[in-house]
Amino acid sequence: MGKLFHATAALSVLLATSMAANAADVPPYARPVGPAVYLPPPFSWTGFYVGANIGGAWGHRNLTDSLFGLSLTNVNDKGAFIGGGQLGFNYQLGNFVVGVEGDVDGVANTNSPGNGVISPAFGTILVTSNARWITTLAARFGVTNDTWLFYGKAGGGWVGYDNLTITATGVSITGFNNRTSSGWLAGAGIEWALAPNWSVKIEYDYIGLNSQTFTAPAGTFLAGDTFTTSNPNVQMVKVGANYLFNYGVGRY
Repeated sequence: MGKLFHATAALSVLLATSMAANAADVPPYARPVGPAVYLPPPFSWTGFYVGANIGGAWGHRNLTDSLFGLSLTNVNDKGAFIGGGQLGFNYQLGNFVVGVEGDVDGVANTNSPGNGVISPAFGTILVTSNARWITTLAARFGVTNDTWLFYGKAGGGWVGYDNLTITATGVSITGFNNRTSSGWLAGAGIEWALAPNWSVKIEYDYIGLNSQTFTAPAGTFLAGDTFTTSNPNVQMVKVGANYLFNYGVGRY
């Protein structure tokens, strides 16, 4: 009986050792591997862009007539249709975007008259300025949420005029031929990248221009009379589209 027990025990030990050795030779179970998931790179606003815009512009100024000591405040010009193009560069740092942009717009409306100054001798004196073009150069700075960009602008603006005309009693005096008014610019806008390399935007800009003075020359019906436009400004609302070079590759 003892011999049978010892033989059984020895056989059990031999069998266990053999199973352990065989288990060591079997590689561990490998789980099946699925296809890799592709994550597109985040959209980037960094790069150059060029585009076009259309919109409207209107002016405002205070007008003073020195000869009769009269003045008008809050003189509003007629609105005008504008259209042109822009060129710029953006650089993205995390969720912040900085850059620079310049644009040029033509003014379709050639008449930008203000209200008249009433004088005892000549009745209504009307001062008319003919704006032809508007251009700006400004820094852009904003915050992005992927394909959306919310930005502000600060820089300079210039408005080109053909002339300034003073009319009273059916007689006109023309001065300031081909003059340019300059000043500071502030604006804000929203831009959206709607497709590969394309974005659309809407923007508001305010240009605060320098004051200018015109004195009627000798020999005219208002000789020596000085007209001063103070606190003049131009406001614009524009919509536009940009072509973005090397933007958002693989995002769509």
